[in-house]
Amino acid sequence: MMRTSCLLGLVVVLASARVWAQAGDTATRGHDATSQGAVSAHVQRATWRRAPVHWGKWAAAATAVTFTALGAHEHQSSNRVFSQLLDRCRANVADCTLGPDGSYLDAASEQLYQTSIHFDRRARLRLLLGQASLLASAGLFLADLRHHANGPDNIPYRGLKLTVEPRIDGARVGVRVRF
Repeated sequence: MMRTSCLLGLVVVLASARVWAQAGDTATRGHDATSQGAVSAHVQRATWRRAPVHWGKWAAAATAVTFTALGAHEHQSSNRVFSQLLDRCRANVADCTLGPDGSYLDAASEQLYQTSIHFDRRARLRLLLGQASLLASAGLFLADLRHHANGPDNIPYRGLKLTVEPRIDGARVGVRVRF
């Protein structure tokens, strides 16, 4: 069931990235065609290079959120199974006796432990993929900045200033908006 939801989430992210890329490419070409009369080969190549970066940053951010949520789910599953093992051990200490090789002598306890480790490994992989996607998204956001002379078009409040000051008892966060 979890594998199906992972695949479904990935398909949704990739499909939305494809739609965004097509919409951005079409919108940019239409704008160029109406403002210059005809679309030159140079403008088409520039648009083709810009669209994957411009729309890919959002797809990478959505992928990061998806993998992070999936990793959190797997981590909760691992904690749930490990809590079952702890409850079993508290109820009967003999069920949690370890053998010379470090495994549980009781088959049910060993199965719970192995299941917990399995979910932990899956959580770790998904969280690492989420972090890698987040780094890719940040890189694409920075790459998209070079296509805009006066800053990117997709920042709604250019007069927004966020400040964070570390303090001994925490942090002070401030927001300033110019109109």
